[in-house]
Amino acid sequence: MPLDIRAFIFDLDGVITDTAEFHFRSWERLANEEGLSFTRQDNEALRGVSRRESLNRLLKGKPIDEATAQAWMTRKNDYYLAYLEAITPANVLPGALTLLDEAHAAGIKTAIGSASKNARSVLERLNILDKFDAIGDGNSVVNTKPAPDLFIWTAGRMGVSPSQAVVFEDAEAGIAAALTGGFWTVGIGSADVDKAHVLLPNLVDAHVSAIIEALAAAKKQI
Repeated sequence: MPLDIRAFIFDLDGVITDTAEFHFRSWERLANEEGLSFTRQDNEALRGVSRRESLNRLLKGKPIDEATAQAWMTRKNDYYLAYLEAITPANVLPGALTLLDEAHAAGIKTAIGSASKNARSVLERLNILDKFDAIGDGNSVVNTKPAPDLFIWTAGRMGVSPSQAVVFEDAEAGIAAALTGGFWTVGIGSADVDKAHVLLPNLVDAHVSAIIEALAAAKKQI
C-alpha cells in the first residue's frame, strides 16, 4: 500500500536556515557575563530544545531563582534578536525553496515545527513566511521537543494525521519527538539523527518523489 503523505513539517534552525551560530554567540555572551563555562560542544546539547531547557543545560546544575532565570532568558533573547538583524533571504539554506515549491506543486502542505519563539520573525526576515501553511513554534505548546506535542499541534493545524506527515529535523530531540508522535522522519546532516527513517546530508537535490520513495522503502523494513 503506497504512503499517503499530505504534509511536510520542517524544523527551522539547521534545516531551512542556520541561526545556530547566533544562538551560540548569545548563550556564550550570557555565560561569560555570569562567570559560567560554555563551549561549542556545550552548545551542541542545546540544539532543538526550548529556551528554558537550554538555560537548564547551560547552568549544569547551578541553582538560580525563577526571577533570575527569566531575566537571563530575556537577556539572551535580546542578544539573539540583535544578531537576527543581519538575516536576509540569502540565508535560506540551499535546496529548501525548491523542495517547498515542489511540495506545494504536488499538493503537499508545508509547515514549520520549531522550538524557537522567534520562528515567525525569522521567516519574515527570510521572506518565506507565505511558503508555509502552518507555523508551530515555542509559543504553540507547553511541552516542546523531545515531547511530540509541537508536531502533533502543527499537523492538526493542517488537518492531517501524524502518519500522513513527514518531519524534517537536524536535532536528536526533534527526531525523537517526531517518532514518538508517529510521524515519518527525515534526518538532516548530523549523526545525531540516525534514528530517522531517511537520512539526507542537506536539502540540496532533495526532491518530493525521491523522499517518498525512500520512506516507502523504509516502511518495508519496519
